[in-house]
Amino acid sequence: MTIPKADYSALLQTLVRHKVAFIVVGGVSAVLHGVPITTLDLDIVHSLESDNLRRLISALHELEVCYRGRGDQRLLPSATTLASGSHHLLITRFGPLDVLGTIGTGRGYEDLQEYTVELQVHDFTVHVLSLEKLIEIKEETGLDKDKAVLPILRRTLEEKMKR
Repeated sequence: MTIPKADYSALLQTLVRHKVAFIVVGGVSAVLHGVPITTLDLDIVHSLESDNLRRLISALHELEVCYRGRGDQRLLPSATTLASGSHHLLITRFGPLDVLGTIGTGRGYEDLQEYTVELQVHDFTVHVLSLEKLIEIKEETGLDKDKAVLPILRRTLEEKMKR
């Protein structure tokens, strides 16, 4: 399977149009805060409420998703699997999308809501994890890829605080 060029705006717009309750986390969250990094996928944490799962499934259907790394198998997520709170690494017609039940030390949508800001992306708004909370979570996980980007995240936060 050929991985399509990432179009984060189209991915986000589809989720917003379907009224999915989600928070942008990870690299795209950092980029939306002005951090000068490159990221390969869009990471979101979604609400596990049943109505939201139905809207998410509808959006994922429109995005023509299937799980990444499954060879020729076109496995699709279901509401039951999305409700599990685990990580779903998907490919869409607009590029990679990671649909996460939790991040860090098990923080889900409800836990993260108070640490979000609304940011404008073209003609719509999205809930994005605050830069402070993103740094905290990356410090907790301690993954090599997170350690590598932490100095850039911290420096961007320092610059934003000066304004």
